[in-house]
This record gives sequence, structure tokens and C-alpha cells, in this order.
Amino acid sequence: MGRLTLNPIPHIDLVGSILVPMFSLFVAGQIFIAWAKPVPVNPMNFSNYRRDDILVSVVGPLSNFVLAFICTIAFIIVGLVSPLFVSLNPMFEQGFNFLLSMFAGGITLNIVLAVFNLIPIPPLDGSHVVAAMLPEEMSERYQRIGFFGIFIIIILMRWAPFHFLFSKIISILIFPFHMIINLFF
Repeated sequence: MGRLTLNPIPHIDLVGSILVPMFSLFVAGQIFIAWAKPVPVNPMNFSNYRRDDILVSVVGPLSNFVLAFICTIAFIIVGLVSPLFVSLNPMFEQGFNFLLSMFAGGITLNIVLAVFNLIPIPPLDGSHVVAAMLPEEMSERYQRIGFFGIFIIIILMRWAPFHFLFSKIISILIFPFHMIINLFF
């Protein structure tokens, strides 16, 4: 489908990448949610549908945790080598500060994306995990939420108790990454 590329253009979804973000920016002054085209998955390739659907669904959030760890390692390396280069030429300081900010942001962004994608509301990955664990009839009814789940998610993200819980989960999951960084600084 032409999406095995780092070029962002084939990944753009008209509704999720353009219309919904523009609408939320216009209405609320900030972007609440956006998405790219979903990864095509052919369930005909599954040997055990329920198990394999769960495995496919957790790969995305798991990759976010791996990327957060890679950003942590990169932050540590940049943080350790930057004093050497800055001592040679103070002009390097701004560049190293930018890299440190970028990797710190990468840690946070990837943890947020992992937690967000695990929310058990269709069409997010967490909903596939829940649907695979429900009895078949309940699973079918649950999955019918479909695209309307986007609106449920938008409402939930604006609801203070949910936002508080979401933020707490992120804080808890970011803590080990910060602890790793603190071992070196």
C-alpha cells in the first residue's frame, strides 16, 4: 500500500490528519487528537484470531516503550558527551541543549502514545485486546462502537477525572526512564 516508508505523505489520513485536528484547533484552540492511516492487518493470516489480534494490537504501544528507552539512552549519551564538546567550543551548547530537549520530549511523547493507544475504546489498540477477551457476541457489540469511539475519546480527554488518571498513569510509567537518566547525572 506504499506505507513502508519514512515519507509522511502516504500516511496522511484526510479525516484524522487534517480535518479533525483543524476542527479541534478552530473550536478549542488546541489539537486534542489526530491519527494517521491505520496499519493494514489481514486477519486471514492469523492462526489463532483472538491471540494474534492481541499480539498485533500490543506491538504499537510496545514499540513506543522501546522508542522511549532508545530516547533515554540517547539522552544519556548526549548528556555525557556534551560537556566535552562544549568545553572545546561553547557554541555547541545550544545544539546539545536542543538534542537533550528533543530526546526528553521523545521519552514523554512515546509514553503518552503508548498509554493513549492502550485505552480500551475502539478504534484504539486497547479495544482489540478487550474485544479479544470478551465472549464473541459481546465482542461484536463492543466493536460496533467503531468510529464513534473517537468522539468518546475526545470527551474523555476533556473530562477532568479521566485526564487526571491518564496523567497519573503517564507519570508512573515515565518514572523508570527518569530513574535511569538520574543514575548518570
